[in-house]
Amino acid sequence: MQFDRKQKTDSELLSIYRHLLFPRLIEEKMLILLRQGRIGKWFSGIGQEAIAVGSTLAMQNNEYILPMHRNLGVFTTRGISLKKLMAQWQGKLNGFTKGRDRSFHFGTQEYKIIGMISHLGPQMALADGIALADLIGNQPKATLVFTGEGATSEGDFHEAINVAAVWNLPVIFLIENNGYGLSTPINEQYRCKHLVDRAVGYGIEGVQLDGNNILEVYDRLSELARDIRENPRPVLVECLTFRMRGHEEASGTKYVPQELFDEWSKKDPLRNFEEYLLEQYILTENTISEIRKELKKQIDREVEEAFAAEEPQANAAHELDDMYAPYDTPAFPPAAAASEKRYLDSITDALRIAMQRHHNLVLMGQDIAEYGGAFKITEGFVAEFGKARVRNTPICESAIVGAGLGLSINGYKAMVEMQFADFVSVGFNQIVNNLAKTHYRWGEKADVVVRMPTGAGTGAGPFHSQSNEAWFTKTPGLKVVYPAFPHDAKGLLLAAIEDPNPVIYFEHKYLYRSLSGLVPEGFYTMEIGKANLLTEGQQLSIITYGLGVHWALDYLKENPQISATLVDLVSLQPWDKATVAAAVKATGKVLILHEDTLIGGFGAEISAWISEHCFEYLDAPVMRCASLDTAIPMCKVLEDDFLAKARLAQTIVKLLSY
Repeated sequence: MQFDRKQKTDSELLSIYRHLLFPRLIEEKMLILLRQGRIGKWFSGIGQEAIAVGSTLAMQNNEYILPMHRNLGVFTTRGISLKKLMAQWQGKLNGFTKGRDRSFHFGTQEYKIIGMISHLGPQMALADGIALADLIGNQPKATLVFTGEGATSEGDFHEAINVAAVWNLPVIFLIENNGYGLSTPINEQYRCKHLVDRAVGYGIEGVQLDGNNILEVYDRLSELARDIRENPRPVLVECLTFRMRGHEEASGTKYVPQELFDEWSKKDPLRNFEEYLLEQYILTENTISEIRKELKKQIDREVEEAFAAEEPQANAAHELDDMYAPYDTPAFPPAAAASEKRYLDSITDALRIAMQRHHNLVLMGQDIAEYGGAFKITEGFVAEFGKARVRNTPICESAIVGAGLGLSINGYKAMVEMQFADFVSVGFNQIVNNLAKTHYRWGEKADVVVRMPTGAGTGAGPFHSQSNEAWFTKTPGLKVVYPAFPHDAKGLLLAAIEDPNPVIYFEHKYLYRSLSGLVPEGFYTMEIGKANLLTEGQQLSIITYGLGVHWALDYLKENPQISATLVDLVSLQPWDKATVAAAVKATGKVLILHEDTLIGGFGAEISAWISEHCFEYLDAPVMRCASLDTAIPMCKVLEDDFLAKARLAQTIVKLLSY
């Protein structure tokens, strides 16, 4: 292995050596603890330290790094104490996640490190969002994100690099190619000769490095980082290395040919650099012994201190509170006169006010810029707010939701528009595993609103008409709202954007141009979690939301002899249990109506809650009226029969006659 010290002083080389040695010694300690049964799991990065250490040294301390679980050297080089890391690994209260997550699955704003989740690829999109915030804010910074050769097969890899290429984001995408994804060798992972060759397909620069040469990694990444700070663009870096131990220690290495171990053991990054420094008379055997003794003593001390640290205590209320970033959700009442607006225009109005109010708010979605969006909700926004903040996206929902979280991490707000709510399925992981869990895991807000044009009634068929709110109402950490009127659509969207937590905002496409109402001018919000009591009656209570509200209103208008209490939930997570309970007590008979299919629909949750908490007030079973348990057909006659509205009258008659 050839080293080129360039202009580095002896003390600089010695500092690099200590950074390289420290994670290796920690790893050796972890293996001892594992054999002793004092820890239960370990993902070893032995033999790969030069990549983590060299790349981290190349970045400025105020630049974000998004590592993976074999990058201990990132954390130690950034100066995180072993005591703190060990507390995290052991699930101690003073760990970064308070015992809620494992190993390196955490982030820390103090050290500008954002850890991965087990799905491996999604952190790449977060790097896009972080870099986008720097780009919009004219901050000359680079972002470094790691991935493995196995994760390059994931769609998240492609989406994130493609977005970065299209938007010229200052991101270094670093592939640690260590030969194996668990037990699957690279010849079963991809067909191209070198992963770095993929850069050509994205129209970006690609660099391949000897990942075991600490100086090559450090020098080349330093050059790249300096350059892209001034000339923002993404770069794909492939670092060649080898995994000297199992995927994790329990998996072993029997599937790896011995000759590979023999070959790569000669390329050990620590031993080779150590020998070089001995040749350069920067180190002596005595110096090496002294440094190792000093670091081992420090490691032993900090490990035992971590073992002695306080264990978490179960506290259900505390756990529930930590699912969401603290936010006092006041309702700002309207202060101006109201005018007639369509449902669609009230959403446009809310977005415009939010963009004026929050200069760090970025809108992202397919065709939302010059075209104005599929439904023209953002028409004219580019001229008013500029393309930096009103961004057309490639067709890649996962990367854009992830970029929204990255923007939030780096001090911005994000609104992501799904062209249709149906398309959210390809961004599902980012929503339910990143947006929803980030605050609970390591205390970081996810200030992202996902707008969801939803619902049937327009003959759009199975892939443009689904009601999929129940996918999200059962996911802790998300807030879900579903306005039925123009007034509420504006107030709830403004409330969602004010809230630092992830909000899934459903807006019904059928109502866009078919429904108008009085909408106050200017800024106001509605309280998330508060239902609207639309009518009060004695015979039955109808609990509904979205288009179901209008089905119910139409039915009651056509049947004035029926006295009904009608509750528009408005917010589905959290939902207004007090108003629902009052409605149950008022009539004793309850119908839950929604456009979604019956099985697993949100109405089942409401029904179960009423049965458990309001049973003594019921004079009949709680009944549900929902759409058929099929996909949504296109033909109007089939769609009409599919929708819950087709069974509303007979369900009400059945309930009243009970």
